[in-house]
Amino acid sequence: MQITQPSRYAEFWSGVRAELPILLGVIPFGMIYGVLARSAGLSTALAIGTSSIIFAGSAQFIVAQLIGSGAPGLVIILTAAMINLRHMLYSASMAPRLKHLSPIWKYVLAYLLTDEAYAVAIAHYTATDPQPEPSPYRHWYYLGAGLALWSTWQISTAAGVILGAQIPKEWSLDFTLALTFIALVIPALKDRAAVAAALSAAVVGVLGNSLPFKLGLMAAALTGIIVGLWVESGAQTTKLKDAP
Repeated sequence: MQITQPSRYAEFWSGVRAELPILLGVIPFGMIYGVLARSAGLSTALAIGTSSIIFAGSAQFIVAQLIGSGAPGLVIILTAAMINLRHMLYSASMAPRLKHLSPIWKYVLAYLLTDEAYAVAIAHYTATDPQPEPSPYRHWYYLGAGLALWSTWQISTAAGVILGAQIPKEWSLDFTLALTFIALVIPALKDRAAVAAALSAAVVGVLGNSLPFKLGLMAAALTGIIVGLWVESGAQTTKLKDAP
């Protein structure tokens, strides 16, 4: 019996629908970024431009702060790249499933690769991989999820920028940046490696707070990555030794 495959449009809208629940958290996050970007001194064009060019929430928060503090361009680029290193893992996971696509498709989907879009897309690929004949249009599902997130992020950050322009500079909103990242980090502390990475990065970040150009932030990020990998590798070694 021939299996009826979903059309490209069916896959696209399925991806959009799968992303919708996540967008409820994206909207306030994007608006907070827009407000903070303005309070950090970014122009309206620059604040909105970072959302369309960088398109990575956590990196945008840090970039806005670094630009506002007058950090050198190289420091800003390296910091943003370090924060987004996790996207290399996402790419490695998705690459085997997208290798048959044209370069244009790969460029578009790479641009849309974010935490939220990846989570939805990889779940769909994993669920459909065991099928005898998976849909040839699964990348349209990924496209739908990615575009839903992209458009929501652009609109919410623009709204935040407009709102931020109306808020007096005396209302220092920098504290909301720390609150936002605390809310993102706490749910991720699910194992010893994550806790060790967070604690070590926090200690180095506090100790290096007085360093110029936010270099303490880069040192904290590097420390967290190294400690997290070290603890994770130790845990894997212990499991292998305990295995029968």
